Amino acid sequence: MRRFLLLAHRVPPSGAFTLNDLAGGAGRMDEVARAVSTAFTLSNDLRRDTEMTVLFVAEPPPRARRISLFGARLRYLNPDERSTAALLKNALVRSAGFPHEFESSPGLTVAPTEPMAELAEYLRRPGAVWLTEAGAPITSWSVAGGEIAAVVSDPYDPSPEETALLAASGIPRLSVGPRSLRTSQVIDVVHRELDLREASAASAPG
Repeated sequence: MRRFLLLAHRVPPSGAFTLNDLAGGAGRMDEVARAVSTAFTLSNDLRRDTEMTVLFVAEPPPRARRISLFGARLRYLNPDERSTAALLKNALVRSAGFPHEFESSPGLTVAPTEPMAELAEYLRRPGAVWLTEAGAPITSWSVAGGEIAAVVSDPYDPSPEETALLAASGIPRLSVGPRSLRTSQVIDVVHRELDLREASAASAPG
């Protein structure tokens, strides 16, 4: 299973933003939507072996929100960022004031969350890694049992509290290359690396 957790630092968790200003007033929802789309979309299908969690941490609990997407059941996700942003916005708006997790659309759940507790729990998953520029090359990492649970951030660096928790967890720090890439590009490179490994294993004799 391939899992990603994305820290979204400035998107209003209430969904109070316009789709006409995703890069500005929506707190870089354009990049969040692009990252979600990249995590799942193939040329003519979706990656069914992928799950993604987005933590909207612009406001503290109980207003912070968690959206979870499950490739095995996901529907209504299109490649363009505007329709993906609309799908996420709809979930955030519907969850306003709602105290429990619910499925906003097939394969997409939304719930209030305590972000630091959520992050701490995620870091205990098998294959947890921190994708950061100051990490070891991802090509040198051995995927344990085919599981990866990668933590990425939106265009903004993790907060000091998030950074401290990530550092204290002891999980591997991995880099996808020497240049600073967009979040969606980082996810794309990770998928490519794992796709190549799977193809190589499938073609290996014996």
